[in-house]
Amino acid sequence: MDESIKKIALLGMGTVGGGVYEILAKQKPNMPAKIGSTLQVAKVLVRNKAKYADKVPADQLTDQWSDIIDDDSISIVVEVMGGIEPARTYIREALSKGKHVVTANKDLMATHGHELLEIAREHQCDLLFEAAVAGGIPIIRPMKQCLLGNDITEVMGIINGTTNFILTKMAEDGMEFDDALKLATDLGYAEADPTADIEGYDAGRKLAIMASIAFHSSVTFDDVYTEGISKITAKDIRYAHELGYEIKLLGLAKLTPEGIEVKVHPTMIPLQHPLAAVKDSFNAVFVHGDAVDDAMFYGRGAGALPTGSAVVGDIMDIARNMQYHCTGRIGCSCYQSLPVKKMSETRSSYYIRMKLEDRAGTLAALAGLFGSNNVSISMLLQKAKEGNTAEVVIVTYDVMEKQFMDSITVIKTMSMVKEISSIIRVHHA
Repeated sequence: MDESIKKIALLGMGTVGGGVYEILAKQKPNMPAKIGSTLQVAKVLVRNKAKYADKVPADQLTDQWSDIIDDDSISIVVEVMGGIEPARTYIREALSKGKHVVTANKDLMATHGHELLEIAREHQCDLLFEAAVAGGIPIIRPMKQCLLGNDITEVMGIINGTTNFILTKMAEDGMEFDDALKLATDLGYAEADPTADIEGYDAGRKLAIMASIAFHSSVTFDDVYTEGISKITAKDIRYAHELGYEIKLLGLAKLTPEGIEVKVHPTMIPLQHPLAAVKDSFNAVFVHGDAVDDAMFYGRGAGALPTGSAVVGDIMDIARNMQYHCTGRIGCSCYQSLPVKKMSETRSSYYIRMKLEDRAGTLAALAGLFGSNNVSISMLLQKAKEGNTAEVVIVTYDVMEKQFMDSITVIKTMSMVKEISSIIRVHHA
């Protein structure tokens, strides 16, 4: 076999698979100069060969995994199918047979990444997954390599383009959530079932992967607190602007002396923060290290070609490692076993919008109840009045989540409280 040709198998030919296939074809003339070898797609695994007959040559198409796993000439397997199974089984088997793997599968890596990286280590194989987080934005490799000289203490970012597009439309055009979601769906930014995006699950999976790498300790999706954007209103965004904030769905991972905090939720961030200016479907990740200080990575977080860019970058990296006989050199970096804090143990400031009975002593009673739970009020504004009901906005100082939620539980029982309309966490740093 000509060692200057590296044969690849593509598992899946959907949006990302199509992007990978297109980029590989475009890059073929430059490959010998870039990586010292040529990449050749030998097989493309699909469920329905007829569906792709006009896009992929017949000799490349297969619907049988055995055509790939039993072919020793295929050295790199690229998994862009999505989902846990059969992707997990295929990757396990490929690594066990000494084949290198590239995956864009955030669901899989957020749940079983540690296990798969261990198999890769045992067989001195590369398992690369840059595309699993933030699409075309390089973030995994920078944290594993470029920022290795740092103790990273915080990673935060906008890591879901669908929700950022929705919040941008709500902020700039005054749209309500349902209308902005419909627009996102019509334009192809949101899936037919948008639950994973709008409820924060997609961002939670990506955050688990980033936290594991940043803090060198295994974090899974089950460890991540997730809260979506479906309760955010145009009114909240308008009030946030008046207070000097923008509302974004943020993934926040923080290393504290007590353990790791990992959470995804709508967050009010100061308008002057770089993340506040990230609009539409763009993503951005903010990293704080002790040596580098703050670094931000910004770009397209999804799409056929941006995600395909990250996948092909990984493939070419593996091919270069093979060329120089140094595969398996960068594997699992989780050499610590740190606790993950419960959400109730984390601290934040809070924005609360509520409707109160407009009578003497109401605000004093409310402030007293917050105070008895060690919740200090930073700001209290009356925004509107309807009949005998007043709309009030309160912003607290930093407080333990448990203490704040205990206060809210009691406040809900007070006769003068007609409605708690919104609760949004506030990030000051």
